[in-house]
Amino acid sequence: MRSISYFLIVFLTIVVSSCTEKVMLFDQAHTEPWSEKGNAQWEYDNGVIMGSLLRGTGFLITEKTYANFELELEFNPDETINSGIFVRCKEQELSFTDCYELNIWDNHPEPGDRTGALVSRTQSLVYVNTINQWNTYRIRCEGNSIKAWINGDLVVDVENDDLVEGYIGLQADGLGMVQFRNVELTKL
Repeated sequence: MRSISYFLIVFLTIVVSSCTEKVMLFDQAHTEPWSEKGNAQWEYDNGVIMGSLLRGTGFLITEKTYANFELELEFNPDETINSGIFVRCKEQELSFTDCYELNIWDNHPEPGDRTGALVSRTQSLVYVNTINQWNTYRIRCEGNSIKAWINGDLVVDVENDDLVEGYIGLQADGLGMVQFRNVELTKL
């Protein structure tokens, strides 16, 4: 009886671990391929990705597409940068219409599109302040459900059938610098 119980525990452990594959995105070791687009300057130092520019826009974009996943990362924006995390993008040319853009821009001129908003789709459920500090973003896309948390607070909870699979991108736009680290994706 003990050997059957042991076998079942080992089997279930293997099955559960294989269903939750974690991968690092946008790291220096290039464990998952990605590309740079636009005119932002991207630098990597001690596990931190820094995107900066004086004007224009730039992205880091995955080479693979993803459908159901949980994306966890840390971000640190300065007071001038417009940034965001783009998920389920139809193409590698990113836009808020062909992607779900989870915004990072505390000083957005339209309060409804500030940090935590799902741009052009819904405002943030909670008012958050993220400038000049490390913050966490957790984004869960499963079926038609998109949920996101900043520093543990639920900021997005929508159901939308527009985009079911696509690329993932990090944005630096306008003027300033944003930093990212520990960008980890768990396939669901």
